[in-house]
Amino acid sequence: MRPGGPPPGLVEAFWEYERALMSDDVATLDRLFAPGAATLRGDASGLLVGHDRIAAFRSGRGGAPQRRVVATHVQVVDDDHALVVAETALERGGRGLQTQLWEQQADGWRVTGAHVSVPAPALDTRTWRVVGDPLVPPTGSGPLDGVTVAVKDLYAVAGHRVGAGNPAWLAEAPVETDHAAVVAELLDAGAALRGIARTDELAYSLAGTNAHTGAPPNGAAPYRVPGGSSSGSATAVALGQATVGLGTDTGGSVRVPAAYQGLWGLRTTHDAVDRTGLLPLAPDFDTVGWLTRDPDLLRRVGQVLLPTMAIEGTRELVTVPGLLDLAAPDVGAAVSRWADEHGATRVEWPVDHLGDWLAAFQTWQSFQAWESHGAWLERVGLDVLGADVRGRFERARSVTRDEADTAHAVVREARARVQELVGERVLVLPSASSVAPLLGEGMQAVRDATMRLTCLAGLGGLPALSVPVSTKPSGGPGLPCGVCLVAAPGRDHDLLDLAVELHDSPQNSPQNSPQNSPHDPQQEAPR
Repeated sequence: MRPGGPPPGLVEAFWEYERALMSDDVATLDRLFAPGAATLRGDASGLLVGHDRIAAFRSGRGGAPQRRVVATHVQVVDDDHALVVAETALERGGRGLQTQLWEQQADGWRVTGAHVSVPAPALDTRTWRVVGDPLVPPTGSGPLDGVTVAVKDLYAVAGHRVGAGNPAWLAEAPVETDHAAVVAELLDAGAALRGIARTDELAYSLAGTNAHTGAPPNGAAPYRVPGGSSSGSATAVALGQATVGLGTDTGGSVRVPAAYQGLWGLRTTHDAVDRTGLLPLAPDFDTVGWLTRDPDLLRRVGQVLLPTMAIEGTRELVTVPGLLDLAAPDVGAAVSRWADEHGATRVEWPVDHLGDWLAAFQTWQSFQAWESHGAWLERVGLDVLGADVRGRFERARSVTRDEADTAHAVVREARARVQELVGERVLVLPSASSVAPLLGEGMQAVRDATMRLTCLAGLGGLPALSVPVSTKPSGGPGLPCGVCLVAAPGRDHDLLDLAVELHDSPQNSPQNSPQNSPHDPQQEAPR
């Protein structure tokens, strides 16, 4: 401590900041944080770099938890720099710490770096609806001994209700008397259910930003969307709270969160895995899928859930330049780099028809979604849904039988052409069109761009496996994205074996793994 106490004006600036924080005076908070790209603010969710990113976070969070300052401690570095640590007592209970580095600038004292810690919630309801230790113990012993599973809130778990990501649905849901077929198989193989994880409403989204429960944190890219609709399952795995995330994939709901959160994810061949006990969205496209942090476990789950399928095929990897061009440049480059490193060949294939195919996919999906849930929504009203999902169901309600039949005919034609493209090879394409967008950014353009890529596997009824990579090579700063491997129907086991082999190849040394590569959490998402 400098002789005579803190430098003049520092204490006054600290208390001005504290009053502004408690009143959510964003303008004053912005003024008291130093301008520029080097200012830092961190908490348990991650690090914000730069005044503009910090300001955007503050303006969108709706205020800080109410608290009182119990004590302050000042360590003076020099006449123009001081470290202030405040002990706080939260109104909701528990103690916290706030550490700030203050700098005397031309217009007064400003915070150049801050870190906030508060007690973690006993249950993060953004990720979990129900959780236990475990919630359901194994019913047998086998290849999944020691594995813990986050179950997407669409699968029946005996003794619990299916919530489907919507409070109105949960309120009316009966208590399930039996496990969904895949849940029972996992338990019999030695896995334990860690809990029931959040999903987007009725699984009709790719973002993971549930209007009722919020967005689960992205375990690999803080302050970015987690990806949906298997968002909670993905987050639980990315944060190490479960080792397997059981999800579903209709239009990309396993592949997208896998890409956004640096995970391995498999969408299975349509109808290959029993969907008994799974709440449907669009049965012609719905599939069972799962996510893990490594390909070995991904394969072990497949050995339990997938039937033995003797489907012949080659390990030839192919890319289509037109499909790579549909992704943002950084993601397209990452996928192209991975493909080149693993000996993929390029083939020409027209992509100008993808707009029509996607429109048909979405129309037939909408028609089936309304068939699945329209009667309930007519009874309770569409206002029980968040705005984005409500808009999709409003569109679904308007689809006529003739429009649906026309779309279905295009879907059948597209299925044949996609299966012809893939043939006996393995098609390599981006799992999602971009890295995870920042929270608060508009998602519709990203959704449309991603579904031009993800709809191919759905149209073809094909298995698709997302491999985690980074937008920067050789362990440099970057963000998670995904390489998607697509093969013929029934080649799920082949894809799982291939993923393990490719991961163990020399190109994938530990320093190049996206889980071990630092990334820049503030890198701008493509717009």
